Amino acid sequence: MTKQIHLAAHFPGVNNTTVWSDPRSLSQIEFSSFTHLAGTAERARFDFLFLAEGLRLREHAGRIHDLDVVGRPDTFTVLAALAGTTDRLGLAGTINSTFNEPYEVARQFASLDHLSAGRAAWNVVTSWDAFTGENFRRGGFLPEDQRYERARRFLETATELFDSWRGDEILADKDSGAFLSDPRAGEFEHSDAHFDIRGRFTVPRSPQGRPVIFQAGDSEAGREFAASAADAIFTRHSTLQAGKDFYADVKSRLAAHGRDREELLVFPATSVVVGDTDADAQEQAAIIREQQVSGPTAISFLEQLWNTDLSELDPDGPLPEFDPVVDGDAITQGRASTRMFGDRLATARGWRELAEAEKLSIRELIIEVTARQSFIGSPSTVAEEMNRFVQEDASDGFILVPHLTPGGLDDFADRVVPLLQERGVYRTEYPGTTLRENLGLPPVP
Repeated sequence: MTKQIHLAAHFPGVNNTTVWSDPRSLSQIEFSSFTHLAGTAERARFDFLFLAEGLRLREHAGRIHDLDVVGRPDTFTVLAALAGTTDRLGLAGTINSTFNEPYEVARQFASLDHLSAGRAAWNVVTSWDAFTGENFRRGGFLPEDQRYERARRFLETATELFDSWRGDEILADKDSGAFLSDPRAGEFEHSDAHFDIRGRFTVPRSPQGRPVIFQAGDSEAGREFAASAADAIFTRHSTLQAGKDFYADVKSRLAAHGRDREELLVFPATSVVVGDTDADAQEQAAIIREQQVSGPTAISFLEQLWNTDLSELDPDGPLPEFDPVVDGDAITQGRASTRMFGDRLATARGWRELAEAEKLSIRELIIEVTARQSFIGSPSTVAEEMNRFVQEDASDGFILVPHLTPGGLDDFADRVVPLLQERGVYRTEYPGTTLRENLGLPPVP
């Protein structure tokens, strides 16, 4: 059976995809940027707009990380405002389970689901570092198993709150027009090693019952958490085969949790460069990558792995001859941390082998190793390759991360989406009113 492609838009904001130097790159903070990207996504019948979240400004070598100099607006505030400018587009936000509390988060998402008439989604994430925790009362470090255990309990608790208010327990007085609440409405009580709360939930059951649940993470614990509780999982796999392997793995875990394969959607993040021809698109993509990774940016990224000051190195020269520093505090603090590299020495060996084999300078190497999944080509080439990934079970759709804010998806919406629609693999209208309906997910009981 031919599968339908799901598409979503990531507001690029503060990440190494954004080309800050392009004159078409506008504000990362002004609301007009959010409304433009959301409007493009809804015009192209995307499932949802996704906002990442940073709970602390990252630092590199004691200074604010380059990607955070514009700041980070609050996710709930932006999504609530976008609820009033969109009609069908889902509104997905990353909200941390390590430093927030279930009652507050459940209340905010239930409110957003009401404001948007059933379009809210929650990307449940954890935070691993004490650096971020310094912004919070209960700061500090949680080992990975405890982070995911807290996340699991957090989601369970929030779900109990969402489900605590039954619609049939809200009665209307026909004579006065007043609403009379049953004493049990909204009542909850939860006690475990992480949370001990009781009371009455303040928000009536929302249109979706509860938000669509997303999860991002490639670790064993992350995959298992997604298989047990998430409606969709975000990935970063950059090849067709890697995507197929990941897809098969997470789908195979669902049966153990009493779930069907269709109950978890797989969304890799990807960038797209559309040109008049394949050659034109490849040329544009090369220019974009050079803009994304300047000489100073390449040295800064290399410092994250080597964990030491490399400012004296020439970005157009070779890698340092000495090995990374594996002891001491990380030179980069926050979510841009070198934790992404795992074994520093092993990663450095791999980079040296690649650089020697392909005769790459530092900058050329960083351009190579930081590349994400990309579709590059003419509109027909991009449409064909995206459809191939979905039909061959490497994904159920894609989260598009444009390199320009806010117009980075305009070309895709105008030139690629119509071709997907002509192939019969992408909708021409939204099939439902809620995000859960548009994603084809089963309703919440």
